[in-house]
Amino acid sequence: MRIDLNADVGESFGAWSLGEDEELIPLVSSVNVAAGLHAGDPSVIARTIAIAGRHGVAVGAHPGYPDLAGFGRRAMALTADEIEASVLYQVGAVAAFTRAAGIELRHVKAHGALYNLAARDASVAAAIARGVASFSRSLLLVGLAGSAMVAAGRAAGLAVAEEAFADRTYEPDGSLRTRALDGSVIDDPAVAAAQAVELTRGTVTAADGTRLDVTPDTICVHGDLPGAASRALAVRGALEAAGVEIRPPG
Repeated sequence: MRIDLNADVGESFGAWSLGEDEELIPLVSSVNVAAGLHAGDPSVIARTIAIAGRHGVAVGAHPGYPDLAGFGRRAMALTADEIEASVLYQVGAVAAFTRAAGIELRHVKAHGALYNLAARDASVAAAIARGVASFSRSLLLVGLAGSAMVAAGRAAGLAVAEEAFADRTYEPDGSLRTRALDGSVIDDPAVAAAQAVELTRGTVTAADGTRLDVTPDTICVHGDLPGAASRALAVRGALEAAGVEIRPPG
């Protein structure tokens, strides 16, 4: 069994520091670097890519809504054309820094409210896929396993990676529990590790106890949550102990 272990990183901005990127990035096999509209800035993007490069971690772009104040977690009434252009803009920004660093940009994963909307809204998912494809059809598109985002990526001729989450709670319909509800985030490293191992076996247990069928190509550990590095360490250790090889997607 092989799986990618990814993290959303590079989400500091100016004097505001967020995450444990120095400790977290060496523990995963790929990272999604914030592109500057929901978080991140030019210096943070460059620094984050440099860390990934030192540790041989695959780099992807992490575009979100243009919402620094809300960290990209608030839905915005953008048209499909605006979403497509914004994704292209953000992918291009991260790609400029990977090119300067001599590192290949490997994938794209939407952030926050944009990611969640694309999981269920085919028009939003298609706009994201078009933005990625217009930059390069060699990029891998990451989306929630079984979602509209995955279908849109395939329809656009992109390779896709179906994603699941070690540190988020699932609803019975396969969606992620909204952060407005208690228990949406899994803080305990041991619980996150157990869920990651369960996911590699093709299932996950929803909040009401329902067993869902999930077949992920990549598992996410969020980088913005306190204790991210500890959770990633526990997840990686549990996966390796279960005989799972951790490597970048694609």
